[in-house]
Parts: sequence; structure tokens; C-alpha cells
Amino acid sequence: MDVSAFLLGANQKVLGDSWFVFYGQPQSPDRSVSFETLSTNQCEKIHIQLNQLNSVVQKIVFVLTINEALTRNLNFSMIEHAYIQIIDSNQHELVSFPMSDYYESVTSMMIGEIYLHNGIWKFHAVGNGVKEDLAGLCRRYGVNVS
Repeated sequence: MDVSAFLLGANQKVLGDSWFVFYGQPQSPDRSVSFETLSTNQCEKIHIQLNQLNSVVQKIVFVLTINEALTRNLNFSMIEHAYIQIIDSNQHELVSFPMSDYYESVTSMMIGEIYLHNGIWKFHAVGNGVKEDLAGLCRRYGVNVS
């Protein structure tokens, strides 16, 4: 499984292809969002510096995808012990929740989003599973996929 972040403008699309942060593009152009893999516990992290975020960004959508899920017939019913954790800069947990509902029809999942509401950044847990691969999610959010 891989975690990715789409940095969206008011039109719910990325500001440009470089505003999609994942293992292949580990940092946003403004350096506010970065991707990190921790090999010690098979964990991936997305770091966010809200005070550095481009003011045009209105939402950051976090997704989980299974590498080659469609071609290898993989789905979320095969995943165990996945969870989402949000921690602050002092390493204090703000929120955490297990992903306990796994479905055979789900190959990617929008797990949560940080969005701007009345000038305040808020987090919303989503858990919306779809039968799309990473390329499908890229098209959904306006990333040019060749």
C-alpha cells in the first residue's frame, strides 16, 4: 500500500502535476508537503507545514492505493492492521483510527482530507473506497497521466 496527497485548489483539482505528492514525487513545489518512507516499520508519512502552504491550496486529499491492484487482482479485503494517525510537530497524537472495514471491491481509498474552512484548517476522515488505481485517482484530481 502507498499513501499519496493531492493538493487541490477551489476547483477540486491539483494546482498542477507537481502538486501531487507521493513516492515518485516526494515534495510539493512550495516545500510545504513531503513524503517519507520509514523502512523500519513499513510505514509511510506525509509531512505538512501549513504555514508554508501556497495560499491557493484549499484542500489536501490523502489516498491509499495498492500497487498494481487492478492488474494483480488485489483489494482492501486482503489488508490487515492498517491505520491512520495524525501527529503534531511534537510527536503527540491528535487523532488515530483503524481501517477495520475491508472490501473486495475497493482498490483505492480516500482516507481523509485537510481543508480550509472560514480561514481555519480542519481534518475530515473520509474512508471512501473506490475501484480505481493510482492513475485513475490522478485523473480524478486533474493530474496528467501519460
